[in-house]
Amino acid sequence: MICWLETYCREFVKMHELAITKSMLDLVLEQAEKVEAKEVGKINLVIGEMTGVVDECVQFYFGFLSKGTLAEGAALSFTMVPTMARCRVCDKPFELKEFDWTCPYCQGNNMEIIAGKELFVESIEVE
Repeated sequence: MICWLETYCREFVKMHELAITKSMLDLVLEQAEKVEAKEVGKINLVIGEMTGVVDECVQFYFGFLSKGTLAEGAALSFTMVPTMARCRVCDKPFELKEFDWTCPYCQGNNMEIIAGKELFVESIEVE
């Protein structure tokens, strides 16, 4: 029996999250080996909304990619960053909504993205 999450991950975002999870795991293992860790206990990730990365899929792929490594069984912690912009007219920051990319203060549409594109390993906890 295949769960809905497995089906979703396979069909819609399989290569995106798979490649990201593999890169993240490689980085974590490299750092853990540098400090001669015996195991990785927790991995803290920061993911911006605009990246399109689905945390449940990263968790799913991490489960089988980490088998037999120092990171097997490690907990993943996700900090999700909303998409934020700064209006170039009134200089005020605001959260962007999916279908409304206008400044809620001055109704301008000249803006710069200031948050939401993050995708990095914030820290790892090792023993």
